Amino acid sequence: MTSNELRKKFLDFFKESGHTIVPSSSLLPAEPSVLFTTAGMQQFKEYYLNKESPYGNKVSSCQKCFRTSDIEEVGDERHLTFFEMLGNFSFGGYFKKESIGFAKKFLDSIGAKIDYVTVFQGDKDVPQDQESAEIWQELGFSEKKGDLRFCSRQENFWGPTGDEGPCGPTTEIYSQGIEIWNLVFNEFFQTKEKKLNPLKRKGIDTGMGLERLAVVMQRKKDIFETDLFWPIINEIEKQSGLRYQKNKRSFRILTDHAKAAVFLASEGVLPSNVERGYILRRVLRRAIRFGRTLNLPRNFLTPLVGEVIEIYADVYPEVKTKEDFIARQLAEEKEKFEKTLEAGLKELERIPQLTGDIAFDLYQSYGLPLEVAEEIKPVKDKERFFKRIKEHQKLSRTASAGMFKSGLADHSEQVVKYHTATHLLLAALKRVLGDANISQKGSNITGERTRFDFSFPRKLSKEELEKVENLVNQKIEEDLAVKCREMPLEKAKKEGASGVFGERYAEVVKVFTIFNEKTGEVFSKEICAGPHVKRTSELSVFKITREESSGAGVRRIKAVLK
Repeated sequence: MTSNELRKKFLDFFKESGHTIVPSSSLLPAEPSVLFTTAGMQQFKEYYLNKESPYGNKVSSCQKCFRTSDIEEVGDERHLTFFEMLGNFSFGGYFKKESIGFAKKFLDSIGAKIDYVTVFQGDKDVPQDQESAEIWQELGFSEKKGDLRFCSRQENFWGPTGDEGPCGPTTEIYSQGIEIWNLVFNEFFQTKEKKLNPLKRKGIDTGMGLERLAVVMQRKKDIFETDLFWPIINEIEKQSGLRYQKNKRSFRILTDHAKAAVFLASEGVLPSNVERGYILRRVLRRAIRFGRTLNLPRNFLTPLVGEVIEIYADVYPEVKTKEDFIARQLAEEKEKFEKTLEAGLKELERIPQLTGDIAFDLYQSYGLPLEVAEEIKPVKDKERFFKRIKEHQKLSRTASAGMFKSGLADHSEQVVKYHTATHLLLAALKRVLGDANISQKGSNITGERTRFDFSFPRKLSKEELEKVENLVNQKIEEDLAVKCREMPLEKAKKEGASGVFGERYAEVVKVFTIFNEKTGEVFSKEICAGPHVKRTSELSVFKITREESSGAGVRRIKAVLK
């Protein structure tokens, strides 16, 4: 059964069951707390509350989804960035019995065997979902047979999309050893403070990944062998002369990221260093790097784009109508990145010995893959490279819900400059305002600007802002040195190093000092794990663009490097 047939059978089944079929919404939601649409219920979120649905209280859809939290996991048998979510939804209409009944009936209709189901076992906040268990028991499932299992909140309780929203216990359906369908029973509204309040209008929110259903129905070993991916993999095999079975991780990453890039570009997203554009640039450049490791020809991306569009043209016609635009944008970004990679190779030639730290810096600054660097020079202490990669991946996951919550967007050259400038900003604020107790309350640093929150009880005057700005620029012009030392946390505190002391630090920390090498005068000393420039003269002119409140006793400054 093809994926197109499965998609149609699902929607036809729920249409015949009295549901209104609603088209997929955009990958770019109106909700400001998330970057992308990550679930089928997102476009229906307000109907679980008090707003009346224009579609009635029973709907079904096949939703385009994109999850940034899975970027680094892509390469195994099940993780994706772009995927399609089949779902049926009820807003104050039917509830658990009907929802479970629909799921069982549909899977029976297409011949999908259920291995087992799971139900929420309950905890201190929410009782065990005995009602769902009894419904499954009536359908022939039992703990004794092992096809009815109780699981914890982590497995069987669905949180809200964004900072707050409807949520509740779930029951999950497994086939061929993988979870294929998640039925969420929205009984609560979770506030920003993580408090659960009962919903007046209970609802149903189910999600079944089309890719996973295709694995089951097409009897494949993994999602990449289904007809939603195999034409792309087949094209990679043709271009590279290599086989998927011997290069699975590289093929999977390249396939998923090519598809992700096509769909983001089809929504009008352009590669950049911030937010959605940053995600597109990230997946596209990662695809290009793996294309190089597979020795693909220089123009390999264009045929892959064509294969992606061929798979989805009949379902999402926007990818076909925008084919020229998509191909042009991705090709331009590839050309830019190829030039950056060449610069990285030239930089590598000038380095006498390649260490793990240098290999990581080349990877971050130029996107130079370790495998490519190793072909030219052996890497000393390679484990250090992988340690730095893990640290970077942890930072990248701040985008897991969509938006960057704080810190650095990435470790690109411009972000590193803004990061160093933010250290200068904090030190300047303390000096100009005469308050050594001013502390950082949050930051968000991208390649376009820095946003810095700090403790202070009042609005800054125009004269104070000018003094802060002038002092930062003075220290940039003085060409101060930026040095890093590792030391015990307690020693760092005794030496007066600034830090976000509500944070959990390791016993040994990195302390970055910005100082005048001739006089020894220290301007800034902070506990920090991020990357910095080596000298302040590497920064351009610092300009404060805005100062405002960010909460009680907290001010926010936005600034740029011109």
